[in-house]
Amino acid sequence: MLRIYERLGRQVEALGVRGSAQFTAASTLLSYVIGVSVQNATAIQFARRELAPSTNRVGFLEAAAARWRELDAREYPFTRSVAAHLPGHDDRGELLAGIDLILAGIAGSR
Repeated sequence: MLRIYERLGRQVEALGVRGSAQFTAASTLLSYVIGVSVQNATAIQFARRELAPSTNRVGFLEAAAARWRELDAREYPFTRSVAAHLPGHDDRGELLAGIDLILAGIAGSR
């Protein structure tokens, strides 16, 4: 993990971030990357444990989207509204979009 942190920190430094903001920026990026990794690993473990062995990624996401659409409309209005986007989303694209958002915030705070 320190190697990842070091690489992220060097990139943050190259962006011109200085002082204690470097720690915050690199830590935020690391936390995001680790969090997405854990979320994806958890989903894979759930799928292996709960679904038929023949279930592929799309099948898993379609099943999850169906569960999202069945949630209580008052308690989960947002989740229900984006359920249709779940099966076709690109995990890598979503990860990179999140990194872009964080980097835009870093750039905006300089």
